[in-house]
Amino acid sequence: MKQQHAVIVLFLMIIASSFTSIGSYRTTSRIVNEDMDRALALALDEQESDVISQDTIQTFNNYLQIAELRGKAILAVDTSGQKFKAYAHCSEATIFRLSDQRPALILWLLTGFWTMFVWYRRRLIIVEHPQHTLTKRNSFGGLTYSKTDHRFYSADGFMVQFTPMQHQLLEMFFQSPTHSLTKKEICDALWPKKPDASETLYTMIRRLKPVIEHSSNLKIESDRSKAYRLITK
Repeated sequence: MKQQHAVIVLFLMIIASSFTSIGSYRTTSRIVNEDMDRALALALDEQESDVISQDTIQTFNNYLQIAELRGKAILAVDTSGQKFKAYAHCSEATIFRLSDQRPALILWLLTGFWTMFVWYRRRLIIVEHPQHTLTKRNSFGGLTYSKTDHRFYSADGFMVQFTPMQHQLLEMFFQSPTHSLTKKEICDALWPKKPDASETLYTMIRRLKPVIEHSSNLKIESDRSKAYRLITK
C-alpha cells in the first residue's frame, strides 16, 4: 500500500471513530430524554400539581426506567413563559457514561495502531532512502531522483510511482542540464526501432503530466511538440 493511501485510511478511521462515538451519544441522549419526560409526566399526574417538592423527586425517580438515572437526573422549573413548566435534564457526562462507546473505543484503538503503522512506514522510508534529501543536484521542483535506488521521491519523502517508460523519460530530464529534451532525443532513446513514435510520445507525455503535477511543483512544457522541457509551476 502506498504511504498516501495509508494516510487516507487513517483519516477515514478517525472520521468513522468520531461518528460512531457521536452517534451512540445522540441515540442515548434521545432515550434518556424520553425516559425523563415520561417519568416527570407520570409524577406530576400523580400529585396533580406542577410544584416540585421532595415527594415529586422521589416519585420521579421511581418512575425512571433507566436505573442509572436515579439520583442523577435534575428536576427544574422554567419561569421564562407565562406559565410555570417543569422539566427534567441530566449532565452530558451522565449521558456519555450511559452511551455504548465500546464500538467507538475499538475503532479508536485500531486508529491508534494504524497511526503507529503509518509513522513506522514513514520512518522506514527515511532511514532506508535518506539520499533523496541529501543533494540539491538530484532535486528539482519538489521531485528528487535517487541515483542509489533509481527512484523518484516527492518533497515529503514518499516514493512516486511511474511506469517504466515514464521513469526513463524523467531520468533523461533530470540528467539534462537544462531539463529539456528534443522530440528526436526522446524517441531515439525510448523507441529506437520505431520509424515514427510521435503519437506514442504524445500519449505518454499526456499521461505523465498529471502524475508529475500532482507529486511535485513541476510541469512539462511543449515547444510546438518539437521539444519538451521540465519546468517549475
